[in-house]
This record gives sequence, structure tokens and C-alpha cells, in this order.
Amino acid sequence: PREEVAYVTCTYRETCIDQPDFLATIDLNPRSPCYCQVIHRLPMPNLKDELHSSGWSTGCTCFDSGPTKRTKLILPCLISSRIYVVDVGSQCRAPKLCKMIEPVDVFWKCNKGYLNVPRSLPNGDVLIANTGDPSGNGKGGFIVLDGETFELKGNWENECEAPPTGYDFWYQPRYNVLISSAGAVPKRAGRGFCPNDLKKGIYGRRLNVWNLSCRTLTQCFDLGEDSLPLSVKFLHNPDAAEGYVSCALSGVIYRFYKCEANNWAVEEVIRIPAKDVTGWIMPKMPAFTVDLIISMDDRYLYLSNWLHGDIRQYELSKNCKPRLVGQVFVGGSILRGGPVTVCRDEELKCQPEPLVIKCKRVYGGPSKLQLSLDGKRLYVTNSFYSTWDKQFYPNMVREGSVMLQIDVDTEKGGLTVNKNFLVDFGKEPNGPCLAHDIHFPCGDSTS
Repeated sequence: PREEVAYVTCTYRETCIDQPDFLATIDLNPRSPCYCQVIHRLPMPNLKDELHSSGWSTGCTCFDSGPTKRTKLILPCLISSRIYVVDVGSQCRAPKLCKMIEPVDVFWKCNKGYLNVPRSLPNGDVLIANTGDPSGNGKGGFIVLDGETFELKGNWENECEAPPTGYDFWYQPRYNVLISSAGAVPKRAGRGFCPNDLKKGIYGRRLNVWNLSCRTLTQCFDLGEDSLPLSVKFLHNPDAAEGYVSCALSGVIYRFYKCEANNWAVEEVIRIPAKDVTGWIMPKMPAFTVDLIISMDDRYLYLSNWLHGDIRQYELSKNCKPRLVGQVFVGGSILRGGPVTVCRDEELKCQPEPLVIKCKRVYGGPSKLQLSLDGKRLYVTNSFYSTWDKQFYPNMVREGSVMLQIDVDTEKGGLTVNKNFLVDFGKEPNGPCLAHDIHFPCGDSTS
């Protein structure tokens, strides 16, 4: 079915507004009088959590006799390390908070903190990736919630197996594998992006391969100095033994795939070149690819390039070499008339024009993506992480972020900004806020 409601995580951290984060419910029905408006807000009971990633407590399995019911949304907090469980099944247009796990429980039971991506496991439990320890030092790994009671069960991996940093993960049960990415050291990333941190091990470089059933680390790939692998996705085909990972600082997308025996390999398939610039904090601006998403038919791959400001659509051909077929700019740091001047660009002949929708100038760059099940509507928000938002896009923090809709040509490829769709989080009752993750209760391309 077509998506009619979206749940979006929103934060007030770093906005100078002393209000709790909230889960926004967005009306996506074009026939509704409230179309592309926030129709409900569920405030959290605490301040400065930084609601970031979200995920369903129930995933989709291939053997279900009926449609999967997604009734609980898991909201881990990137900064406070708190975990909220939200009931969206009782009233899908007016969710309510049904459980909260305090940070002290996560700290004492798991020695983990700075929680990020949650996903449901094949056994029904919920796995949450963490990015650090309670003190903000780098520490990868996962914590586990009971899939029915949502009680904190403990760590997923053995203590000796924890990688130096963590961020995202995806798994493929038919090949008994889970693959996770690296992220950055929380307490250093929390001070903002500093060029002096490059080459100091602050930004992760590893892609980790785990045995899903034994919960052990079996392989590690070094993707290069300061590569910062973030978003990880397998193809949706349950028999496919391959996927992709985007590296934010290097602008490289790697394909990972199963080879002989139980070993996996990686190969570079996309490289987005950095731009030579003036008026920025470094002479080269990297392609900061925040999110990667794959259409349900495994035909197209989408990338959000937060610093340059473009969303890219690649066709995934059988020869494993993605082909760029669509590109659209929705903000970014290289817009014409801004403080940054592009001196050398391997791809563009001129700097992009600013984006204005419904009389609102869109600041910030494309961050989190979500794709409709039919692949025709790509939704995007433009807040990445509040501290870095404030550093790179202060106008967006001051005026609030947005949610946009990109119309997708699923036949030949191509992207177009829908000028009739705008969710303006600058008009929130408590003041402008920062919107990040997106999910649909009917199902989406990341659950």
C-alpha cells in the first residue's frame, strides 16, 4: 500500500531551545486536508536526548502468512543513551510512549553508550548498534532488547569482540552474516568536525563481518585512512549475498560480497571526487555520503551527499558497476552566492542554485532517506547530527530543517524535486527543530 503516515525523529539539541525531542507524525495522503503537515507530536520526557535513528521492533520475514504488523517503534538516543519504545499500533496517527530504558541501565549492564541504529533480529529480539562507551570513547558492538518485553538483555557480542568504533549494520540470515560499519569517536565528534582530527584515528575505517548465530567477529576490512564507513545495506533479495557501504569522508562506495567458503570480499564501485574550494574549513570538500538506500526491487541505489548537497540515483546492473542515472541538488555547501567558491570540480560546470519550495529557502544538505515501497517517492530530511548541523549549516539550525519529496523515474532513472511537498520544521509550536530519521508503518525500504 501507498504510505499515508510517516514518523520522523526530531531534536532540539543545539538549537538554543530548551524543549524535549519529539516524534513527529506526518500526513502523507495527498487527498488529506493535512497533507505534508505534522499532525501529531509525541514529546519525550527528557531534554537533550538527540533522537536520531529509529527502527521497528518487528521486521519482515519471507514466511509470514499475513502482512507484518509494525506496532512498536524503537527510539535509541545518540547522546543520552536512553531508549524509548513507542506504541504506534493502538493509534497510528497519535503514537504514545510505552516504555523507557534509562542510560544508567545501559551503562552498568552493557558498558555501552551513544546508541544509534536499531533493527529486529530473526529471533524477534531487537539489536541496537552503539558508537561508544559511557565516557564517549570509541567502542563498537551491540546491545539487545527482548522483542516482546523490551527489557534490556545485555551485550550481543563477546566483550573481546567489540570493534574500536561502530555506527550502522545489516544482516543476511540465509548466509548467517551481519556486517557493521565504523562511525567516529563520540566525544571527539561531539566537539564538531576538526581537520586536525584527520589521520588521528578519530574517524573509523573498518567494515566488520560477523557470524550471526555465533555472534563472533570473523573478518575486518580496512577501507582506508579516515574513510568513515557509515550506512550499510544488503540487497533486499533474500538469496543475494552482497550489499553496499558508503564512506563519508572518502566519498567511496564499496560493494561487499560473499566469495569462496564463508569469506567475504569488498571492491570499490563508486567514487565521488572531492571539490577544490575556497571559503571553507579545508581546501578540499569531500563527498560526505550520509545515507545509502536500495529500492525494494534491488534495481536502484540512492545516496545522500550532505556537504555537496545532491541526492544521487545509481542503476545497479548485473556487472556490479553502478551507473549514475539521476541527480538533484537540495541544498548543500557549494550553492551559488554562498561563502564557498568551487575552484575545481570534476563533475559540475557551475555551482548549483539555491532551492526554494513554497517560498522557503532550503538550507542544509540531504541527510536521511526513505523510499516508498513502489520506489516512486524518495523522502529526505536535512539534519545529520545537531553539533555538525550547527557548525556547517547554522541557518538551517536557526530556521529549522525540512522534509522533502523527490519524484523518481523508475523506468529510465531520474530525480525531480516535488515543488508541492514541504514539511517545514521551522514552524513548530516550540520553535524550529532538526528532523532526521523517517519510517512508514505500512513498510519501507529500510525495514
